Amino acid sequence: MLVLILGLVLFLGIHSVRIVAPAWRDRQVARMGEATWKGIYAVVALVGLVLIVWGYDRAWPAAPVLYEPPVWMKHVNLLLMWVAFVVLTASQMPAGRIRSATRHPMLLAVKIWAFGHLLANGDLAALVLFGAFLAWAVVDRISMKRRGDFGPPPGPVVWDVAAVLVGSAAWWLFAWRLHLWLFGVPVMG
Repeated sequence: MLVLILGLVLFLGIHSVRIVAPAWRDRQVARMGEATWKGIYAVVALVGLVLIVWGYDRAWPAAPVLYEPPVWMKHVNLLLMWVAFVVLTASQMPAGRIRSATRHPMLLAVKIWAFGHLLANGDLAALVLFGAFLAWAVVDRISMKRRGDFGPPPGPVVWDVAAVLVGSAAWWLFAWRLHLWLFGVPVMG
């Protein structure tokens, strides 16, 4: 569990610098240049992500079960993941109505992903992993609101259609095979 926690500290820590120390971050960017800052940021985030995956893989089999969710929660999670994929896809496209209405769609996708997985998994490793991401996304959204970052204005609906189509296809591929291939856990029978 220690490796998982260290990974979370690195990954969420580097993603939280703007939340907890924006002036320090701005000084570092000014001092070393934006490219160098982004390089350091990327390396720390990647090391954190690798540690999260490795740590969760090691912690999950031995993690105590805190609660046993009903089977139907896995179906709820599957539906929530579809929404998360669509919203995440919208975050990577020019602004349409979805991106504008959700204000910060990537953070919303993280919140939906984490919440859905908390509903479907009751072990301590899942609680630590998904609970940390959910808490971070909530705090980051509050921080953005306080900074006056309210997201983009609405754009053409064509980007929403594209987000739904691409997000749905990605969700289906992930549920059909990629989740099993990447994480060893089947989603669909």
